[in-house]
Amino acid sequence: MGAEIGHGGDEGRVCGRVCGPGPAERARTLAYGMADGALAVPGVPYQPVPAYTTDRDGRPLLLVERASPIVAALAGKADLVGTLRISDVAPVAMADRMRGRAWIHGWLTELPLGELRAAAIRLSRPHPRPELLDLADGNGRREWTVLALEVAEAEIEDAWGGAILEPEEYAAGAPDPFVAVEAGMLTHLDSCHRDELARLLPPAAVAENTPEPVVHPLALDRYGLWLRRCAPPPAAPDPVDVRLTFAQPVSDLHGLRCVYRRLFAAATP
Repeated sequence: MGAEIGHGGDEGRVCGRVCGPGPAERARTLAYGMADGALAVPGVPYQPVPAYTTDRDGRPLLLVERASPIVAALAGKADLVGTLRISDVAPVAMADRMRGRAWIHGWLTELPLGELRAAAIRLSRPHPRPELLDLADGNGRREWTVLALEVAEAEIEDAWGGAILEPEEYAAGAPDPFVAVEAGMLTHLDSCHRDELARLLPPAAVAENTPEPVVHPLALDRYGLWLRRCAPPPAAPDPVDVRLTFAQPVSDLHGLRCVYRRLFAAATP
């Protein structure tokens, strides 16, 4: 288990060892659909997207109302230039919860009727919403539809740094295996294990002669865990982010539970 203060740089390496996801994996993780998303199309009002996800190649699939201005702008056109703007906000309540942003640029098209059912099933994995049942209506009375965004370029900006990705680079990435359950894990850690998390801080992250810090879990991926140390005001108004790197990347819940057991055993006085 390694620890860093601040962020690990865009390459996510320490002493030659990978300690975090690369730009494509981070972009694909945000595009999976757990973060807030909105569509920006020239000449069309900015539109929040109630649900989105990606297909296997990372192409965003976006649930929108058929009566929306973007669908109206698509009428009679082969496609529209558009951008999916993604804002990643930490699920645990704390100051400055923004963790990162991504921008997926490309061309929007409306999925044909025959592809809507498969898109609804894929969307239902991160978003089990009742609106998706409407997509099975094949007689034209449905109120919702799905837009596909053919990726031309992807941008990512987060704690690791910033990067611009070509479509092939972006498509070669894969979402983090814990993207769909990260929010629940972090809220559980924050509500049930905050004392243990504080004991995981390296000495350099705890200033001398300051009150006992409050530590929140900020983010989780297969390579490690981000913690945010906040001292009670006015002792240290600026928080410090600390990266705990797993000895080996984990790929499933069993591996993650083993890592947690080792972490908390080490944090037990």
